[in-house]
Amino acid sequence: MNQPITALVIMGVAGCGKSSVSQALCHLNGATPIEGDAFHPAANIEKMSAGIPLTDEDRSGWLDSLCDELRTAIARGQRPVLTCSALKLRYRERLRAAVDGLGFVFLELTPQVAADRVAHRPGHFMPKTLIDSQFAALESPSKEPLVLTLNAAALNIDQLALASHEWWREHSLLATS
Repeated sequence: MNQPITALVIMGVAGCGKSSVSQALCHLNGATPIEGDAFHPAANIEKMSAGIPLTDEDRSGWLDSLCDELRTAIARGQRPVLTCSALKLRYRERLRAAVDGLGFVFLELTPQVAADRVAHRPGHFMPKTLIDSQFAALESPSKEPLVLTLNAAALNIDQLALASHEWWREHSLLATS
């Protein structure tokens, strides 16, 4: 029997479309969005706004908050969809330890596309100068369990959300058979 997916993380580097895909996916299936950026402490936002990459230590408390939020949503009977860069395997493992059956949708794109998107994104704290550090930290999840990898440059937001929705639904159906 396959593991049912109880919650999703929409992950990838800045500019890949995590928030937009999450919103569209939640609209499609009634899931509950959790915007990971909203849980960053002020010190993290200040560092990133100044063009300083976050360290593992900077991300530690943030990841704890995300784990708590996922557990709370599931305890309420919700199907959460978290947006989180989840760049490193150890971050994903920490999230997986908090929630059984956590699936990941990896929105993959090139550094050039990510930099272009971030440069044209108004009002966000993440500057284009941090794109290289995100790719340097990225450990691809593509060969990990319960991961769907999608080309975020080749598909539009609606296509990415629909592919995520169908994968989640299919995985849920397979788990019950």
